[in-house]
Amino acid sequence: MENCKEKLQYFQPQLRFNPFALKGMDAALNRVVRAINNREKIVIYGYYDLDGISSIALLLLVFKYLNADVEYFVPNVISPNFNINSEDVKNNIKALGAKLLITVGCGSSSFSQIKMCNNLGIDVIVTDYHEVKGTTDEIIINPKQENCNYEFKFLSASGVAFKLVQAIASYYRMKSINKYLDLVMLGTVAQEVPLIGENKFIVEEGIKQLKKTNNYGINAWKKIYKLNEENETAIFEFVKKIGSTRTLEGRIDNARIAVELFTTSDKYRAEQIAKYLNNEIEKRIREISIS
Repeated sequence: MENCKEKLQYFQPQLRFNPFALKGMDAALNRVVRAINNREKIVIYGYYDLDGISSIALLLLVFKYLNADVEYFVPNVISPNFNINSEDVKNNIKALGAKLLITVGCGSSSFSQIKMCNNLGIDVIVTDYHEVKGTTDEIIINPKQENCNYEFKFLSASGVAFKLVQAIASYYRMKSINKYLDLVMLGTVAQEVPLIGENKFIVEEGIKQLKKTNNYGINAWKKIYKLNEENETAIFEFVKKIGSTRTLEGRIDNARIAVELFTTSDKYRAEQIAKYLNNEIEKRIREISIS
């Protein structure tokens, strides 16, 4: 296959924070392009906090736009080391027919699990932001990994996933990918990473996008919370409320519904999901206040 890097004339040099400065991005793009073009099954693997949900939704929207064969999987339990769960690989990822597994916000130290995937005929691309313990020849996109020259080290899971989207967009000549920055902003704010450098850019541009978003799920949330996009404090409070891991913990079904909320093309369905999740969040907050 022709090297993807040779076909990136469309890549806009004025785009800030070049994704190809991240170690592993060239190899990741080559593998993603092969999977999309050959209609190989892609499975996105991420956890059930808002940052993980935003990352999953982001990649789902982009891959579906490109007509990829894509599904996602959310584990029932968050690993304390943010690893890929071996049982998930054996019992679920394999069953889905995955040929390519893409993690979001986890997997940087999952060397044995990646090897297991490879033995099952599944390639793995890790996108993550946690500290990396050890080195590997596997495809890992993480600004904190050894020998990664990417200057900004404080991206969230959704921020790193967006770097992959930028690379994919450059190859397929996708326009207006900044329309996804509302999702990336939600994950970034929820993760409470330092809002400096690239994260500051993500939040500022994400709030701009929030004003004109065509994401039915986000618009449904805006309607419920009567959000005034000019009031950044209100937006941050909104994200903190819906993004608290305490409101999602142990409610894996709600995480899957939240992914649907951010990816549905049905306005009515989005409004119904938003109402349901808001009720669940309010109920969880009451439970926490009583306990």
